[in-house]
Amino acid sequence: MTIHIEDLSFECILGILESERLHPQKIIINLEINYDYHDVFINYADVAALIQKTLIDNKYELIETALNDLFNFLTKEFPLIKKLYIKITKPDILPNCYVSVSNIKIY
Repeated sequence: MTIHIEDLSFECILGILESERLHPQKIIINLEINYDYHDVFINYADVAALIQKTLIDNKYELIETALNDLFNFLTKEFPLIKKLYIKITKPDILPNCYVSVSNIKIY
């Protein structure tokens, strides 16, 4: 099975610039979770809630650090995960593009 969460958006503190540290900014999360379904499922609402709570509570400076923590928290909370892709996008940091960092891990 593959869970897709697309365009999960909310505001949080994420960045190293002074303005990013003072005011929350919009971020967008896209992810794919592959897991073996055998009468036990991964609740996508719980996944979305954990992502949002993690990023809001921790006020990360670097997208890369936030991304690594999401991998760790999600695989700890949902041990059925076999493969995980996460992309964090900051749509408003540059005037003419979206900036994203992504990674994929196989467990």
